[in-house]
Amino acid sequence: MKNTLRRCAGRFVLMIPFAAFLYSPSVASAGLLGSAVSFAVLAGSTVTNTDNTTINGDLGVWPGSAYTGGGTVIQTGTVYLANGVAMTAEGDTTNAYNYLAGLPALHDLSGTDLGGLTLFPGVYFFSSSAGLTGTLTLNANNDPNALFVFQIKSQLTTAPNAAVNVINGTAGTGVFWQVGSSAVVDTGTTFEGNILALSSITLNTGATDCGRALARNGEVSLEGNNISDSCGTATDFGSGAFASNNLPAPVPEPGTVLLLGVGLLAVVLRGWQSRKRVA
Repeated sequence: MKNTLRRCAGRFVLMIPFAAFLYSPSVASAGLLGSAVSFAVLAGSTVTNTDNTTINGDLGVWPGSAYTGGGTVIQTGTVYLANGVAMTAEGDTTNAYNYLAGLPALHDLSGTDLGGLTLFPGVYFFSSSAGLTGTLTLNANNDPNALFVFQIKSQLTTAPNAAVNVINGTAGTGVFWQVGSSAVVDTGTTFEGNILALSSITLNTGATDCGRALARNGEVSLEGNNISDSCGTATDFGSGAFASNNLPAPVPEPGTVLLLGVGLLAVVLRGWQSRKRVA
């Protein structure tokens, strides 16, 4: 009997690394954004620009290939259109998007305008759209692992001259906006953080973003903007435009839980059968 229990315990221990593998997201080793971290602008269909825009970082399109208005863009970085680099970056954006969507949200802000709020690190959920009128303050509280995640089921929209202001940040501060449809950063808005949108991203006249505009399927539309994947320590505290790699564990997918359960059940049954043979 004791030998049987030892064998079962041994098999269970062997299952632990397997379970850890199943629960560990692929983004953890490469950083949340993977190869997309070097992109300030990434679109699925097209990038359009009007007026004088400054981009600090790479620009890419995949599977589309259109990029218009580049003649009035001042860019520090490389343009990748419909090639392997853009394809990989879009794949990494999809992984990051899904990872963010899977994080457990402890704060439900559905129906609440973000303007005038001061928020601390955490995962914030909106059951439909999210709006920002005025200034949103994100207080990282000097926490080296501070992470702000906004899970928005549909659209993100700011009012003109709105602002996102990160204070008390560190090099580990992360700010991510996971948007279930499209994001519109309106005229004159000063935005901070990385926008990962399922559809399109629009920055209206004069809007700025210390972060990234990463659209999975649709267009990124620019109009006299300044968007940067590295904003200087005075603005992003050396975090690389708030692209922290301090990643909490996501909620396991049902298939992963099922697979783990089946494996553990097999271990128990094997031990039970062994005990019957000994008896």
